[in-house]
Amino acid sequence: MRVVLTGGGTGGHLSIASALLRVLRQRGDEVIYIGSTSGQDRTWFAGEEALKRVYFLETSGVVNKKGWRKVVSLFHIFRAFLTSRSILTSSRVDAVISVGGFSAAPASLAAVSLKIPFFIHEQNAVMGRLNALLKPYATAFFSSYDADSAVKGYPVNQKLFETARIRNAKHTIIFLGGSQGAEFINNLALQMAPKLLARGMQVIHQAGDRDYERLKTAYASQNLHVELYGFTKALPKLLERSDIAVSRAGASTLWELCANGLPAFYIPYPYAAGDHQYYNAQFLVTRQLAWCRRQGDVTAEQILAVLDDDIAPMSRGIMALAEPDASEKIIQHIEGIIS
Repeated sequence: MRVVLTGGGTGGHLSIASALLRVLRQRGDEVIYIGSTSGQDRTWFAGEEALKRVYFLETSGVVNKKGWRKVVSLFHIFRAFLTSRSILTSSRVDAVISVGGFSAAPASLAAVSLKIPFFIHEQNAVMGRLNALLKPYATAFFSSYDADSAVKGYPVNQKLFETARIRNAKHTIIFLGGSQGAEFINNLALQMAPKLLARGMQVIHQAGDRDYERLKTAYASQNLHVELYGFTKALPKLLERSDIAVSRAGASTLWELCANGLPAFYIPYPYAAGDHQYYNAQFLVTRQLAWCRRQGDVTAEQILAVLDDDIAPMSRGIMALAEPDASEKIIQHIEGIIS
């Protein structure tokens, strides 16, 4: 099977593409990636040996632009659409899989125009505008939040399932600022660290590279023994050691925590498109499987209070929601349709 993976811009989209790529290559499929010169696409896939070919086309987001900037962005997408049509035709691909984000627009539109089997994975509880536009034309649509999805599992690193455990006690807390860092969560961790350490808890803080030096200095100046990271590829091991998390509610992070059985207090990024992080978290909150507060409302005391809760039922519940081998099941479903 010859497959084009497309989409990205952010780590959430790209982590899904990476998970699907691993399965495709294990099955011996030929994979091409079409992404953008903008966003994190190059960081993830430039020089990726598992890919037959890689294309980074000049595109950028349209939604938040106005006037001539929107016109220019649309022009770049149209030009990339023509390039994508040429790539799909010359490569004789069997399927195009979109993981969403502005990077996906040219190849997705090209697949629809050429009537090539086209598949979408939507990562968030609130559908992105591009996915909403193209869903009626998709051969199949996958989403962990969609009752009609053929596969409801979310593609995550399989290691998180292998190291999953039920959390019964709360010895270690991890603050997740993300690859880019979340200043609000970073400041909250700094504020809470003295009280957490006084309770005998270990504190792990993944702060993002941009804020690392400031926090390193701040912790040292207060003689606070916090395990601090900028950005690390060892995150699965850090999650395995942790008993509770404080985090944004990006879809990939949320489902990674579920896969590992790690309960979380979510503080959604307030400026996410369509407020999707809030609704991602609410998917768990309505099932009494997470805590969530708006950034403007959350206090350190609220987080400290949940440390007295029994987290074992929550840990079991989120593990039951996560579906192992979701990437494999998605690819099997696609192969079953196009074979």
